[in-house]
Amino acid sequence: MAQSIGIVGCGAIGRALMRASDSGNLNVAVAGVTSRDEHRAHEFLGSLDNPPPYLDRQELISRSDLLVETAGGHIVADLATETFAAGKDLMVISIGALLDNPGIIEESREKGCRLLAPSGAIAGLDGIKSACAGRVDHVTMVSRKPPIGLEGAPHLVENGISLEGLEEEMEVFAGTAREAVKGFPANLNVSAAVSLAGVGADRTQVKMIAVPGLERNCHDIEVEGEFGILRVHIENVPSENPKTGKLTAFSIIRSVQDAVDPFRIGT
Repeated sequence: MAQSIGIVGCGAIGRALMRASDSGNLNVAVAGVTSRDEHRAHEFLGSLDNPPPYLDRQELISRSDLLVETAGGHIVADLATETFAAGKDLMVISIGALLDNPGIIEESREKGCRLLAPSGAIAGLDGIKSACAGRVDHVTMVSRKPPIGLEGAPHLVENGISLEGLEEEMEVFAGTAREAVKGFPANLNVSAAVSLAGVGADRTQVKMIAVPGLERNCHDIEVEGEFGILRVHIENVPSENPKTGKLTAFSIIRSVQDAVDPFRIGT
């Protein structure tokens, strides 16, 4: 059971966690924070009433029971290796990294360290997990986001797709969850979560649609199998980062709270 957390990254999610701690809404101590942009991190820490210390990564791992990654998929593999080597638990926000590095999951099992992957911007993972205990025929996910939330996505850049001046909704991607995470690493981590809870990254089908004027990040998930049909619709208000919805931050806060609470509800 975690007694303290270490926050890796000081973006929208990391800041939301620290604000929750600062306001007394997080039932676990924050041992510290680290970030690739130390100056920016110190600026934010200065805005808190009771800021946690800024630490280098090794010291943060040493002082924490649970490391919470909020920095992006590029650091997940190395962070997991260092965290598990120290016998500590890890919560991964950039779940798409687990598709590229499946060894991380096996490493956590071998070392006996918990690897936690929160729901993030979506709902229904408990139902998907339950459904997949039986036969499942298909899992599909359709995401709709405003063009500003998709800016810089590798899939758009590599395929020369411009959304500037877009006046009508446009399907910009259709493929598997594995392809979706590579093409939209800042937008479609949710599809990685759906695939890991369900039928896998190569059987989960995903579409991304850019919608001008859309004020919320929308996700529709459908699962059909011997249990029946499950449909989930989410409309997520963007956070200070248009690529990240507020529900994502709330999900991480609750996941940290659950990590130290003996009572658990849901599958």
